Amino acid sequence: MKLFVTGGAGFIGSNFIRYWLKNHLEDTVVNYDLLTYAGNLENLRDSANDPRYAFVRGDICDYSAVREAMDGADAVVNFAAESHNDRAVLDPGIFFKTNVLGTHTLLDAARDAGVSRFHHISTCEVFGDLALDEERKFREGDPYAPKTPYNASKAAANHAVMAYFHTFKMPITISHCANNYGPYQFPEKVIPLFTTNALEDKPLPLFKSSQNRREWIHVDDHSRAIDLILHKGRIGEEYNVGTLTEKSVEDIADAVLAHLEKPQELKTYVPDRLQHDRRYVLDPTKIQEELGWTPTVPFESGIRETIFWYRDNPAWWQNCKSGEYQKYYEGYYQDRIGRL
Repeated sequence: MKLFVTGGAGFIGSNFIRYWLKNHLEDTVVNYDLLTYAGNLENLRDSANDPRYAFVRGDICDYSAVREAMDGADAVVNFAAESHNDRAVLDPGIFFKTNVLGTHTLLDAARDAGVSRFHHISTCEVFGDLALDEERKFREGDPYAPKTPYNASKAAANHAVMAYFHTFKMPITISHCANNYGPYQFPEKVIPLFTTNALEDKPLPLFKSSQNRREWIHVDDHSRAIDLILHKGRIGEEYNVGTLTEKSVEDIADAVLAHLEKPQELKTYVPDRLQHDRRYVLDPTKIQEELGWTPTVPFESGIRETIFWYRDNPAWWQNCKSGEYQKYYEGYYQDRIGRL
């Protein structure tokens, strides 16, 4: 199989490519990525010389470039997206351009290329949010109810993917995943942000609503789920990839500080961002019963290994936290620290 992966230099995409090359020795992978701020080829340095792997720099909104790079592909896996809610508040437009128009361009190119499967990576956040004490879980088929520009852009992309299935009979699948964690995650996200700040003895900026909860999945478990969907998932179906493991932002901060033996005083409470969703949790029954997927990485060991990976790889994240990221961090968090 020749796999065309978009956004493969990002966190989830690069871990997926590494997983695929390890577990599918006869396959080839084309990594198509624009290398915006969170795209980092250092994530795949160990695969760079693998003859089964090729990198193409390009924009998913550029049909001609996408179509040329996609030539001969059997399947497409679309990870490419703007994905950080805090940045979506600052610049919603780029989220709709990349996540909606970019997905539309990929669909057109994949349709013209005659690929046998187009798998779209989505998020639990398209369903809206849940109350902290609510027993309900999000299920496939629940109506979308996005509340942020990022969530809305992903919901719109999902609609486009399903429209191409219904209208053009494109062989698509969609997965909604919980919050991913693991190595090589850009340090704007909460686990690497807290870990790298703690390692530098800098404040851990917790939003005022620090008891808001998220469902957590190790990126390797997510990769296995996508593998199963590509090989066994039913065309035109959506699959929830969740673990039912919920932790609050406060829990994450406490875990980071405990594993790194840092003081609680590093926790610093800052004003909430606009529309801070309370809670997400997915019902994974469908993927478990149809495809036999279950998570294998316990959160306690997974978070420990993740924290220690950042501890042991300072050169990787120090490079990430320079330049554009530093400007973003100072602009978004610096004026919030000390305001509560």
